[in-house]
Amino acid sequence: MTDIVAQLINEFNLKPFQVQSAVKLIDDGNTIPFIARYRKEMTGELDDQVLRELHERLVYLRSLEERRADVRRLIDEQGKLTPELDAAISKAVSLTEIEDIYRPFKPKRRTRAAIAKEKGLEPLARIIFAQEISKGDISEIIFPYINPDKEVNTEEDALNGAMDIIAEEISDNAAYRKAIREMFFKYGIIVSKAKKEEDSVYRMYYDFKEPVSRIARHRVLAINRGEKEEFLQVKIDVPSEQVVGYLKVNTVSKQRSITSEYVEKAVEDSYGRLIFPSIEREVRNELTELSEEQAMKVFATNLRNLLLQPPVKGRIVLGLDPAYRTGCKIAVVDDTGKVLDTTVIYPTPPLNKVQEAGKVLKQLIDKHKVDIISIGNGTASKESEIFVADLLKEIDRKVYYMVVSEAGASVYSASRLGAEEFPEFDVALRSAVSIARRLQDPLAELVKIDPKAIGIGQYQHDMNQKKLGESLGGVVEDCVNSVGVDLNTASPSLLSYVSGINASIAKNIVEYRESNGKFNKRQELKKVKKLGEKAFEQCAGFLRIPEAPNILDNTSVHPESYGAVEKLLAILGYTLDDVKNKKLGNLKQEVEKKGIESIASQIGVGVPTLRDMVNELLKPGRDPRDELPKPVLLSDVLHLEDLKSGMVVTGTVRNVADFGAFIDIGVHQDGLVHISELCDRFIKNPMEVVAVGDIVKVRILDVDVQRKRISLSMKGT
Repeated sequence: MTDIVAQLINEFNLKPFQVQSAVKLIDDGNTIPFIARYRKEMTGELDDQVLRELHERLVYLRSLEERRADVRRLIDEQGKLTPELDAAISKAVSLTEIEDIYRPFKPKRRTRAAIAKEKGLEPLARIIFAQEISKGDISEIIFPYINPDKEVNTEEDALNGAMDIIAEEISDNAAYRKAIREMFFKYGIIVSKAKKEEDSVYRMYYDFKEPVSRIARHRVLAINRGEKEEFLQVKIDVPSEQVVGYLKVNTVSKQRSITSEYVEKAVEDSYGRLIFPSIEREVRNELTELSEEQAMKVFATNLRNLLLQPPVKGRIVLGLDPAYRTGCKIAVVDDTGKVLDTTVIYPTPPLNKVQEAGKVLKQLIDKHKVDIISIGNGTASKESEIFVADLLKEIDRKVYYMVVSEAGASVYSASRLGAEEFPEFDVALRSAVSIARRLQDPLAELVKIDPKAIGIGQYQHDMNQKKLGESLGGVVEDCVNSVGVDLNTASPSLLSYVSGINASIAKNIVEYRESNGKFNKRQELKKVKKLGEKAFEQCAGFLRIPEAPNILDNTSVHPESYGAVEKLLAILGYTLDDVKNKKLGNLKQEVEKKGIESIASQIGVGVPTLRDMVNELLKPGRDPRDELPKPVLLSDVLHLEDLKSGMVVTGTVRNVADFGAFIDIGVHQDGLVHISELCDRFIKNPMEVVAVGDIVKVRILDVDVQRKRISLSMKGT
């Protein structure tokens, strides 16, 4: 354990106390959001992302130690653990190195070498590989091993069997494999060729070459998918003469022996038949793993930015789920997300009942005083947007609309969760509710959907689904806890992401709320079934009660610090009523004037906790998302045909990939800003410049109406 902590300190460039405290807190069952928010003094203020990376690496290093011990034991049980092997196992820094060491001792299927050993040819292989006989006839060496009873009928049979044993021994050598793997990464070239004549999205890879050391991560995933879908043939080219030359230098004796030529043949066979396919597979797997990690980081960043989009509060929203034949589904929700009305209209082809649909929509807008219409961006979205934009010109009061991503809405509406929430609605009406609510509060609505279905990633369906799920789950958890959750309105889906609360406890909270009415104070949580002291400690600070008599129950101040807050207020001559009435004057300056370290010591907390307390007291119930730029609301429509080269328009970043950003400029077709057009300086990653949800100005470079492609630039805008 000490070695692991030392390694983490070194890798993360952190102070010893930070890593030691973080590891202990994790091992004691504390969640990452809780540690990041309420144990800042112990970790030296490590944020949630660093803590997650630290935790992930801790898990890997512990599994490495477990495997190290397993391999040592397994080799020892065979009676083959030498001091040299033991030292090599101790020095191994990755699972790959440990598996390379274990490879010769691993139980194998009946390989050609294993069959040759069954035929008694291992001693002959030893003699040949030793290369100590400088004169004589090879036949004399081979003759004693010819045994028709064991199907070794000729010299050739014996020699081939012996060379099979040598080839496998060379292939199993950990040092050789490590060196050859490095050669693949240094000199290898990924080559892909077309497997089919037909056109496809993989056309750019039909005759493609790029060094293994430089290939872009998203290209690795694209090539993998093209190969999986049987459009591409993929291989790694390496300078075989160089690799085989390396093996011969290390295996063939410089003092020529009468057996050296057979060792050379065994080397060539070992490389071509055993080493090359195996190392090629390992290198491609490693490239894929690195590419998946990068794609997961991109996905996680996009998801974080999407979930933390500012809510549109206090507005009545009409959600419109566009469609053709089956009609557009409508749902009106009030400012709390409660469904007020639902219907279906048919303003789009083939029925085109525009006037009738307009009449229904006007009535709903007037009846419920609708402020904004939220339109899903799927099938028939453009026709629906034109219909809505034209309709709004006929209405006296100001009503806006916004096209929102409906990715995942159909997944939610067809899910068990959707059915439980709205058993009386059909699937399409549930989608309309979701489209309305995701404008009001993106976080609260999107947590109901599997993050992989939200449509902001790269090649997410090709990745390790378990790792992807864990990574994205962590992002959702961090977002939910950074914003905080209203204990009296939150859905079970939202509650289940709160620190310390699982799906079962979330359900119990809602059941308690329905049976006993609204929560009046955080301490009431302890009455919820299965929510014990540890769970209360982890979750209480992230749950808000806006109507609570104690104002602190509507802040991120943890109940464990309520006493400290009261001491702080007393020292400065304030009360909790002053907090509620926002009459704290220049609280920050007063604390600084009296000495932040002195006050922290007096009230029994650390300086970081005191700073957090002061911020919360100044803005009780604040939503950190409120400080972000609001979404752009529209009142008129733009068509793809309206776009002209050189035009500058405003758009919303919908997705960010390694190669650029997709921007919604309101024409039902996202445009692409290639990484080279994102800014005037060179950048390695688009995320240096843009994030999902950003409102940006872009210049139209090119519009291909036929292929529905829009090229954009942000340079000089």
